Amino acid sequence: MTEKRKYMTVPRESATFDRLTMAEIRRAADTGIYDIRGAGAKRKLPHFDDLLFLGASMSRYPLEGYREKCNTSVTLGNRFAKKPIELEIPVTIAGMSFGALSAYAKEALGRGASAVGTSTTTGDGGMTPEERGQSTKLVYQYLPSRYGMNPDDLRKADAIEVVLGQGAKPGGGGMLLGQKITDRVAKMRTLPKGVDQRSACRHPDWTGPDDLEIKIKELREITDWQVPIYIKVGATRTYYDVKLAVKAGADVIIVDGMQGGTAATQDVFIEHVGIPTMAAIPQAVQALQEMGMHRKVQLIVSGGIRNGADVAKCMALGADAVAIGTAAMVALGDNDPKWEEEYQKLGSTAGSYDDWHEGRDPAGISTQDPELMKRFDPVEGGRRLANYLRVLTLEAQTLARACGKNDLRNLEPEDLVALTVESAAMARVPLAGTSWIPGQQQTF
Repeated sequence: MTEKRKYMTVPRESATFDRLTMAEIRRAADTGIYDIRGAGAKRKLPHFDDLLFLGASMSRYPLEGYREKCNTSVTLGNRFAKKPIELEIPVTIAGMSFGALSAYAKEALGRGASAVGTSTTTGDGGMTPEERGQSTKLVYQYLPSRYGMNPDDLRKADAIEVVLGQGAKPGGGGMLLGQKITDRVAKMRTLPKGVDQRSACRHPDWTGPDDLEIKIKELREITDWQVPIYIKVGATRTYYDVKLAVKAGADVIIVDGMQGGTAATQDVFIEHVGIPTMAAIPQAVQALQEMGMHRKVQLIVSGGIRNGADVAKCMALGADAVAIGTAAMVALGDNDPKWEEEYQKLGSTAGSYDDWHEGRDPAGISTQDPELMKRFDPVEGGRRLANYLRVLTLEAQTLARACGKNDLRNLEPEDLVALTVESAAMARVPLAGTSWIPGQQQTF
């Protein structure tokens, strides 16, 4: 009798239909609706960790950190504005709305930014007295929704940011679920209480760059040409968008990559629209250089900035400053593991960020629930944010000095190399150990 050999098969998960994908298919089949969440893209993307600095050794002369200064200040908006914004550090706070965030969180952002001499931004939903009261430099966002838009508040701002797009959802509008629309939020946004709000994806009173130029002139007339006008675009066709923004009269341009966060939108948008932040910066810089406007029109980059190395790399690629949103919230105390038990009850976990849009944030930051808000101390939150901003700046200075630079804006692409072919092509810097930049003719 022939003995049959038994073989144990090892189950193999499909790379295309993995467990997450199949769970999403089942969820869609059960509910008939698309998934909504907050934060930014979770897929692995070429990012700043794929770039390295070439520190000074023999062919370059480093600066001594204890004796030689490295400038971090930057002036924003000196193209047309009578009162450009003077920042002590090149890290600003991105627009995050009152509604998505609590009033205490907005206050803390103002406290932290002011303590280190930088600016914060209102976001959709208007200007709160808490944020204006604590922000020495406050940028007023002018969005397609016009929620909270108030000409009197606009005149109180130190700059105006016309938002054409956002990195997490370029070409689409955001959402604010009804549970976050309290009496105060509803009044500021002129909305019914407790009803889901969907923001518009485009401005109602213009259709192209020529109309935008007219709108910018209107805003300058309203503010007597005093304050800078920013234009914010989601990173997609960055080269052309930057050129059109300059032509329309922008003082400052903000380019927001797809790693940038959002309070809430469709998951399919977050993961499948836009381009990585690192890929957008060289396109923006090229556009400015070709117009002879690099450093004359300042470039702010946002989307996934986490540490001083990210700051320095953005500036080496040609940015004048960066903006942070998700990192600022984490610095305030959001998604802290100390709230893990409560995140678990929400069906989430600390660090996933999926719960930001639901309005039940245990940390009391991205909520309008009065009891949860009491957990957050805006003074302590502001202190934590200021500490974090100081560390970012010190880290960026350390890297600049190592490259022999006495000003963060003196960093340049020549100071960088890439670890992967993809990052080399996107950042337009050589692959480490070679002189090869993919997509460009090699010279020796």
